[in-house]
Amino acid sequence: MDSQTAHAMALDMPGTAWKEAHGRPTYSVKKKTYLTVWSYEGRAVLKLTVAQRSALIDEHPDAFAPVQTALGKHGWTDVFMEHVSDRLFRYVVDLGWRNVAPKWLLPTRQAPPKG
Repeated sequence: MDSQTAHAMALDMPGTAWKEAHGRPTYSVKKKTYLTVWSYEGRAVLKLTVAQRSALIDEHPDAFAPVQTALGKHGWTDVFMEHVSDRLFRYVVDLGWRNVAPKWLLPTRQAPPKG
């Protein structure tokens, strides 16, 4: 997984806006952030639920970890891009988007298959 592909996948999500925040591309829907890409570190940070993150860590321990700041308590998750396939990344981006998108926007996107 590379940052250009991550950018394209994020912008494919309905209602997504992107901006630079602290020198990193950040993606949000209705002003709620769901993804930040840390290109130089080879990772992304996603807004997942704690339960979603736990399940992903169980299945892919090299690819996912809790963010090591206080945000980690709220489900924010490090995604180590070298350890995820494009398909798995699309799946988790969709999860993050669904976690913050307004309910009326959810039917505009069919959920992708799990990685």
